[in-house]
Formats: sequence, C-alpha cells, structure tokens
Amino acid sequence: MLFRKDMEPRCAYCVHAAVLDEDRVGCVKKGILSPGDSCRNFSYDPFKRIPAAPAAPDFSRLKEEDFSL
Repeated sequence: MLFRKDMEPRCAYCVHAAVLDEDRVGCVKKGILSPGDSCRNFSYDPFKRIPAAPAAPDFSRLKEEDFSL
C-alpha cells in the first residue's frame, strides 16, 4: 500500500474495480458491489482515491498587529 499503511480496503480504491455510478462498482473478481465493500483480492490503486480537501485556515483569531513588522 502506498502513502498509509492503515488504508481501509474499499472496492472504490481497488485495481480490479471500475466505478459504474455513485452507488455501484463493477469488480472483475466479484461482479457488482457497493463502493464500501472489499474482498481478499483487494489491491490498492492510489490514482482512484480522491483525498479529502484540506481544512480552510481560520484567520478570525488573528489581529492586525500579527501582520505588522
């Protein structure tokens, strides 16, 4: 597995699966499944995973003097 060792196996990230629509994944090994399912044939494909968006910075607690030299 790339990037994280504790990656949860999901058909949505598997090499053997292709996303059909939002609720279904077509797997070469198991047929039509839900994206959250997994099996022992799981092989992680990092290009299929869409990472979560980074958190927006919170500037509300900063003051004007924080930006002056």
